[in-house]
Amino acid sequence: MTVHPAFPADAAPADPLTVRIVDPLALSPELAAAWDRLAADASEPNPFAERWCLQSALHLLDPERHARLVMVRDGSDGPVIGIMPIALAHRYGRLPLRHVTGWSHPNHFLGSPLVRAGFEPLFWSILLGWCDAAPWARTLLHVPRLTMGGPLYRALVDVAWVRGGEVDVVHREERALLESDLSPGDYWEAAVRPKKRKELRRQANRLAELGTVRFRRWQAGEAIEAWVDAFLELEARGWKGRAGSALACQSDTEAWFRAILSGAASAGRLDMRALELGDRPLAMLVNFLAPPGGFSFKTAFDEDYARFSPGVLLQQANLDLLGDPAIAWIDSCAAPDHPMIDSVWRERRALVWVNAALSSPGDRLRFAMLTRAERLWRRRKGAAAVRNGIEDQS
Repeated sequence: MTVHPAFPADAAPADPLTVRIVDPLALSPELAAAWDRLAADASEPNPFAERWCLQSALHLLDPERHARLVMVRDGSDGPVIGIMPIALAHRYGRLPLRHVTGWSHPNHFLGSPLVRAGFEPLFWSILLGWCDAAPWARTLLHVPRLTMGGPLYRALVDVAWVRGGEVDVVHREERALLESDLSPGDYWEAAVRPKKRKELRRQANRLAELGTVRFRRWQAGEAIEAWVDAFLELEARGWKGRAGSALACQSDTEAWFRAILSGAASAGRLDMRALELGDRPLAMLVNFLAPPGGFSFKTAFDEDYARFSPGVLLQQANLDLLGDPAIAWIDSCAAPDHPMIDSVWRERRALVWVNAALSSPGDRLRFAMLTRAERLWRRRKGAAAVRNGIEDQS
């Protein structure tokens, strides 16, 4: 295993039999294969932590090489049981507090590490123990966007308790989820009120008067480059382009998007769709399928045709994922209260941002002080929200 040349020498693992920092840009074939096998055996699917996605992110979106890719094995000859990108952070919000955090970027929509099913407690125990011994690690491990109540979250809570500490949930949010035994048609009728369905049928009919309308789905073996070009161009012409947040607005995010869609296609993870008028895409979306789940990664629509609701029409067609026996649920990856997704997808997935203390007396003291301060702040914020709500009603 290779230690990344940008990492300090004292970042070497405390236990060479179980933990390694690996260089994601120089993986051996054996490690690459182990990473891919781990994705297939993970207790919680996370395409953003799979090799085809994360390897490109670490290469293109972390040019200063702040992240460490940590690989945990069950003994020197055992299987890889977990992989997680972590980084040393010098600030916690506005506070100058050094700590360890799960590394991510703005398009990394789930922070769960890849961990072999059944090995979740062992993974967290080894990782936290390794952080305890690492001279550069301080105070706590911060893990963003864990699935609330999932096996990784539950195992981290249990391991922290065994270590004499606790896991503090510092942020929680819900985002839309698609999970139902209903057929696509029945789900559409249950989720969308009759008046809205009638309006969408009218819009679809008016759109069809302008030319040939078709839904297309990328097929395995089909060249992906034209699909990627069309999506990037469509997104850049919309509000994200005007705001400078479209993928094509930055060379690094564009290169990353191109790399991961090619990687997802090769890995059998890509599900890409388009609603077209003639040869013009009016709406496009990208799903990553990681059974038993799916992730609706990106969507874009042509604002010149907004009066026809092309994005919602494409989401209606996207409901055929409910008929895929390999997919039990689809995470929207959307911000809470997203106007288009939340109008169709009725279920919700709770995600939490959590802190787990490291074990030295100094670490425990800093963790306790931070936890007390954050809980006091949350109570005051909640009380202020209640007061404001009462004032608004008066």
